[in-house]
Formats: sequence, structure tokens, C-alpha cells
Amino acid sequence: MAKSNSERQREYRQRQKDDCTTERLNIVVDLNAKRAIERMATCYGVTQREVLERIVMDAERTLLHSLEGIQQDAYYDRRLSLIVTQ
Repeated sequence: MAKSNSERQREYRQRQKDDCTTERLNIVVDLNAKRAIERMATCYGVTQREVLERIVMDAERTLLHSLEGIQQDAYYDRRLSLIVTQ
């Protein structure tokens, strides 16, 4: 008998949970941000997940390069607070 969509999804999520290098992230984002992610994924020929991962890792790398050693320690310990205004 064929599996239902919910059964396939449950199995997929369990396989992802068994992978110690990933965690599930459920968020709702601004529509313009979502469309930008879709366009970037298409442009680079990667998944939307890969686009998000690259953006986050690039942003963190940029931030870390701007910090002194003690600030980096505070950042990793989640004690650093930088106020960003738009």
C-alpha cells in the first residue's frame, strides 16, 4: 500500500532529526525577502536552504572580522549585544 503524504513527511523529518548537523527552523518571513531568496536560489542553481545558509554564514564571518578577540569571545558566549538601527 502506498504511503500517505503525512507518512512520507514524518519519515523525512525523522531522517533529518537523526542528522546531528542540522536543526529544523520554522519561520515566517516578509514576502519580499522570500521572493529574493527564491530568485537567488534560481540564479545560483541552489536550494533556498543553501541560499539562507550562505547568507547567514557570510554575515557572521563579516561580523567576526569586525570584532576584537574579547568581543568575539563575548559573541560566542552570547554576551555581545550590538544595536543595529535601520
